[in-house]
Amino acid sequence: MSVADKRRTFHALHQSGCFVIPNPWNIGSARYLQGLGFKALATTSSGYAHSQGYSDGDVSRDMVLAHCREIAQAADIPVNADFENGYADDPDELAENVRLCVATGVAGLSIEDFTGNDADPLYDFDLAVKRVRIARDAIDKAGGDVIFTARTEGFIRNRPDLDETIRRLKAFADAGADCLYSPGVKTREQIAATIKAVAPKPINFLNSGAFGYTVNDLAALGVRRVSVGGTLARVAMHAFVQSARQILQEGKFDSFGGVISNAELNKFFHDDLPHRPKS
Repeated sequence: MSVADKRRTFHALHQSGCFVIPNPWNIGSARYLQGLGFKALATTSSGYAHSQGYSDGDVSRDMVLAHCREIAQAADIPVNADFENGYADDPDELAENVRLCVATGVAGLSIEDFTGNDADPLYDFDLAVKRVRIARDAIDKAGGDVIFTARTEGFIRNRPDLDETIRRLKAFADAGADCLYSPGVKTREQIAATIKAVAPKPINFLNSGAFGYTVNDLAALGVRRVSVGGTLARVAMHAFVQSARQILQEGKFDSFGGVISNAELNKFFHDDLPHRPKS
């Protein structure tokens, strides 16, 4: 599937129904998720950062761009880039960084309103909206037809104000975002309120914990897209950490029981190789 085809497919997925967009953190996890039958993927800033030995938010722009490119090239389904805050406060620099992200071949990208400063976590409202307009314009000038997701971070940055979240989501939608996202919103009432606020534009819901929702539950609420953030990466890291601790502290290898076999993984990736897109 060409980059243009992936982008057309990604647009179509946002038109109706509800789909899950899981978040791989390397080529292997991306190819396996695709092999399971998922229709689209999204990068995860935290999952990638931890896999490289960094804290979330400490990875450089160029590392993230390279990561987005390798995942987009490895997958023959659409990939959305978690592009954090665009790695820039300056409007011109933000526009250039968005252009570079589009050039990696992703089918979508998200820009958030987190400043990177925990003491003052959200860009002022007017600046946040201006940044969405800048990103939208940069995408349009790049001519890539990339789905643009604008996200407001209040609920995961110790600013859990639903009214302000809705205010920002509506303004972001008006400023040109194709999809809206407020990670940390959890209750049915909160989800329903955000969907109603930006309708008919689609909402991405972050299901990063055991909230009790099924995909059908979220679809019934009107959620169009469901992502899991860095949670799949943490599931893998959790199993690794627990197993390593047991070996060190108890001298036991019980955690090795029942894991997927080397032969099974070899067969999947061997069979998958002929279908891998040419880079």
